Amino acid sequence: MQRRSLGQPRLDGIPQAVIMQMLIMNSLRWTRQRKLILDALRGRKDHPTAEQVYHDLRAKGTTVSLATVYRTLRALARQGLVRELHGEGPDRFDPDTSPHYHFRCTRCGHVFDVAVPYKDELDQVVVGPGFVVSFHEITWEGLCPSCRGREGSQNDEGR
Repeated sequence: MQRRSLGQPRLDGIPQAVIMQMLIMNSLRWTRQRKLILDALRGRKDHPTAEQVYHDLRAKGTTVSLATVYRTLRALARQGLVRELHGEGPDRFDPDTSPHYHFRCTRCGHVFDVAVPYKDELDQVVVGPGFVVSFHEITWEGLCPSCRGREGSQNDEGR
């Protein structure tokens, strides 16, 4: 995965004109669908899947295909405007492109930002002869507070 720093940590902080220019400079047209998908991501902290973005847009009466949502989100990720998160389950998209870590719940699949300071020094780790580290990502996995709470109440019922 390629990461580009824009000097802006969140999609919310990048003016639409800058995004338009970045897309055009990379031979991508600025379309109504791309604008709608970008707008749907602004301010989100829930790391939605492409299907979630699609359903949110449809609920607002927007006519856009699921394939368009997938293509657009992946194009935005290639431009460094969003982060594409891979792992168990469907890929998720994070409008916060600043270096930070994540936690993925193994029960519900939700992804959360983690308030652990980013360790720049890990980008300098020598992992072996001939390897060059560009960046690192850490995603912890386990149960989120909501799923832990449900697990505890189920255990209480079984007693």
